[in-house]
Amino acid sequence: MLAKKFVTTKKTEFAIKEYVKKHLGKGKVSNVKIERTPIGERIVVFTSRPGVVIGRKGEAIQSLTNVLKNQFKLENPKIEIAEITEPQFDAQTIADQIALDLERLGSSVFKRTAYKALERIKAAGALGAEIILSGKLPSEKARPWRFFFGYMKKTGEISIVNKAQATAKTKPGIVGIKVSVVPKDAIIPDRIKIIKGLKLETIEEKPKNEEAKAEDKSSEGKIEQDEQLVKEEDSSKSLTKKEEIKKKKKSSKKEKKEE
Repeated sequence: MLAKKFVTTKKTEFAIKEYVKKHLGKGKVSNVKIERTPIGERIVVFTSRPGVVIGRKGEAIQSLTNVLKNQFKLENPKIEIAEITEPQFDAQTIADQIALDLERLGSSVFKRTAYKALERIKAAGALGAEIILSGKLPSEKARPWRFFFGYMKKTGEISIVNKAQATAKTKPGIVGIKVSVVPKDAIIPDRIKIIKGLKLETIEEKPKNEEAKAEDKSSEGKIEQDEQLVKEEDSSKSLTKKEEIKKKKKSSKKEKKEE
C-alpha cells in the first residue's frame, strides 16, 4: 500500500509539472519544483521571463492556481516565481529556444540555429557546450548532428554539466534536441591552471628568545670543550708513539755494539 501511494503521488507531481509547462507555454518555463508543506503545496516555477509568466496583474498565476485546485485536487497551492538570471547557462531554456526556432523557421536552417545558440553560450563565458539534433533533418535518412565547443565532461563526476532535452515538431517530422552546458563557475577536478608571474616569498627566521640564545651559547661552549679534549688526546697519543720509537732505536743500537 505504501509503495502504491508513493507511485501515485509521483505520477500526480509529474502530471502537474507537465501541465504547468504546457499551460504557460514552451520556452517560458525551465523547471518546476513541488514541495509539500503543512500549510499546503508550494510550487516553484523557474523562468527567465517572469513578467510573461505572471501576466497582467497576476492573471496567469491566478488561473493556474484555480486549475490546480479543481483538476488536481490540491488544497492550498501557492505558486512562486524564481527568475533565472543567466539563461545562457540554463540548458532547458536553450533547448526550448532551439525548438521554437526550428518550428518557426523550419528544419532547413538547423545548422544556423545551432551555431547561433553556441555563440550565445560562448559569449556568456561558458567553459563548454554541446548541442545534438537528431531526426529527419534535410537528408534522406534520420541522423544525429553534433555541434560543440570547449570542455565537455562525459565520464566520472558529471554533476557540473547542466543537461536538458526538448522536441520540435517540424514538417518532415519530430526533431530531438539535447543540450549540455558547462557553466563558467564550474569546478572541474581534473583541470589544471598554470599561474604565471607568481613570486616565491622568502621565509625569514623569527628572532630567538633569550633562553634559546643562552642554550645556543651553552651548546657552543660544550662543542668547544669536546674539541679541546679530542686535540689533547691526539697529542698525548702522538707523544707515546714517539717515545716507543726512541726506545726501539736505543735497543737496536745496544744490540749492534754487543755484536
